[in-house]
Amino acid sequence: MAKKILIVDDEPNIVKMVESRLKASGYEVITAFDGPQCLDKVKAEIPDLVILDLMLPQMSGYDVCHTLRSDKEHKNIPIIMLTARGKADDIRAGMEKGADAYVAKPFNPTVLLGIIEGLLGK
Repeated sequence: MAKKILIVDDEPNIVKMVESRLKASGYEVITAFDGPQCLDKVKAEIPDLVILDLMLPQMSGYDVCHTLRSDKEHKNIPIIMLTARGKADDIRAGMEKGADAYVAKPFNPTVLLGIIEGLLGK
């Protein structure tokens, strides 16, 4: 059975590009475009991994990550932050909120796939 990955980004082009790459690699993909939608999808779909942008409408990626890590049911879902914010302070804040990995945009899709495979034990 294919692993399910939730992509959360408010930029449709990024979502489509990552979704296409993941589907070509055999993953099932679901999407969300803001923080509250992400939390709803996590509860309804229970993904194996979340790819999360930081700058989202309604709720930041930091807050989404913190909320997921505080939730007993979903705290162990791996989270990759994929964002344009690549300064050391941003990376540190993301890791402190509970991200398992941090990838700055623009990014190499092959590197992202490697991180995903590492986190999912593929």
